[in-house]
Amino acid sequence: MSQQLTLYFTPGTCAQAVRIALEEANVSYQLERVDFAAQQQRSPEFLAINPKGRVPALRTPQGVLTEAPALLAYIAQSFPEAKLAPTDAFGFARMQEFNSYLASTVHINHAHRPRAARWADEPEAQAAMQRKVPANMTDNFNYIEQHYLSGPWVLGEEFSVCDGYLFTVASWLKGDGVDIAQFPKVHDHHQRMSARAAVQRAAA
Repeated sequence: MSQQLTLYFTPGTCAQAVRIALEEANVSYQLERVDFAAQQQRSPEFLAINPKGRVPALRTPQGVLTEAPALLAYIAQSFPEAKLAPTDAFGFARMQEFNSYLASTVHINHAHRPRAARWADEPEAQAAMQRKVPANMTDNFNYIEQHYLSGPWVLGEEFSVCDGYLFTVASWLKGDGVDIAQFPKVHDHHQRMSARAAVQRAAA
């Protein structure tokens, strides 16, 4: 199966979390870079792969999957020997809870800075949303700091696909005007992730 996986990604996006998961699973895959600066995500060729015009997208033997939480769960379940997800129902749901929070809340709050035009046409409305980003991201990471990372990893003692996802989203904080150091557990986690071989390979 691994020979037939193709990840469509753009550096600096949440697709990096999926790339980290593939590296953690130690499987071979093809990488297709989507050039946002050249509007490649809106090309007919890419829209035929993902009509949403977004990354990540993962071509699998069964078809194309989109949305980071779905891709992370797919990789974890496809390569169980990598132990990237809890195997019990509650633990798996807890993983999905965290990844869904990053996708549905944290990512959206971040996107109001670089992508404010998605939500408003008026420059003053866009500027107002952008000014709110640091406060919203701070609130989100305070929640993560208080309710996750009870051990070295997001879910406690066991590493999971949540960790690469948090690492990726936390890397956006500086650009959002938020100092990661104010969240000691998140900051320590970020440094621990930076030292992992799979993360370094994904960043190369």
